[in-house]
Amino acid sequence: MGILHGRKLKMKETKMFTRILTASALIVGLSQIPALTQAGTVFIPEGSNDTILMVQSETGEVLRRLSGVEAVHGLAGAAGAKYLVAGSYAEIDREDADSLAVPTGVSEDEHAAHHAKPVKNVGPTDAGISILSIIDAETGDIIRRIEVPGAVHHTAMSPDGRYAVATHPTSDGISVIDLETLTFAAFIPTGYSPNYAVFGDDPAIVYVTNTGNGTISEVNIEQGFVARNIPVGEAPEHLIIDADNERLYVADADAGVVYELLYITGEISRSFPIGGEIHAVGLSGDSGTLFVSGKGEDKLVAIDLDSGKFSSIPLGPDPYHLTVVPGIDAIYVSSRSEPKIWVIDQQTLAIRSEFGIQGEGHQMVALP
Repeated sequence: MGILHGRKLKMKETKMFTRILTASALIVGLSQIPALTQAGTVFIPEGSNDTILMVQSETGEVLRRLSGVEAVHGLAGAAGAKYLVAGSYAEIDREDADSLAVPTGVSEDEHAAHHAKPVKNVGPTDAGISILSIIDAETGDIIRRIEVPGAVHHTAMSPDGRYAVATHPTSDGISVIDLETLTFAAFIPTGYSPNYAVFGDDPAIVYVTNTGNGTISEVNIEQGFVARNIPVGEAPEHLIIDADNERLYVADADAGVVYELLYITGEISRSFPIGGEIHAVGLSGDSGTLFVSGKGEDKLVAIDLDSGKFSSIPLGPDPYHLTVVPGIDAIYVSSRSEPKIWVIDQQTLAIRSEFGIQGEGHQMVALP
């Protein structure tokens, strides 16, 4: 995907943005529904449908569809965490956001309770404004919307559920959200066109790929600075960290290569040529197998990390985001060009089933 849809994603439709800020639209139908807590749930952002689909992980049965999340692309959560964090890829100019009135029918107190502004002039001065939605993981209610500087591509959550970050490819940095206070904590410049972010077991450290300059930034979010930048590939995008917190696996999307990076030293220990454009990466629960979606050649690849041996199946069209689903030995894979999800057996790579969605399936979250 290269530099990701261009550097400017300006959307001046104030009417659209007002809809985002309308509290009643955000929680329609949610106040009377039971808690979300169920065994095995996968949350699937549905992109242009402005919704998040909840399904039972083993069966794909639809549990609920959460509305009011405009152009949702990034979604993050963690086992046992109180919240999910959803990012919007829609963006408007700052002056348009500043001029928006409280929506009709919503009191000042209601608006203040659900909408939080960061410190003025955070991030680049020409950055637009987008929205992070903080979702109660038990009720599904959107309990806070936080303005952030620039369209949100992907999000990540620290393993203790304390922090969330959002990448801003048009603003060359990340936003940090404090999930204890539900407030905007910082904007930290990383590099040209940051794409994806992942935490290890240290909740203060996040790793961010910068697609535009071929680096990974190691960011200390509590101190608010980049500790180091590590060169890797040409245009790194998705990445994942292993269970031992020793290796990062980084997808160089257009080159069709995954790099294994020893992040203590910053050295590339191995490279895996997948072929064609690739997109997402995932690891089995024991970190023994790496899964890669081969978007350009319509395939799903599994790599045994002990032996380095590849296996693959044809899968198409356009396999896109993937997530390893705990407890059922399966992977969910979305299609970029069709509204569907494949459920893939981790061991055999056989397609167990598939089911339809609405819109495009972006960054999925699977909770046990």
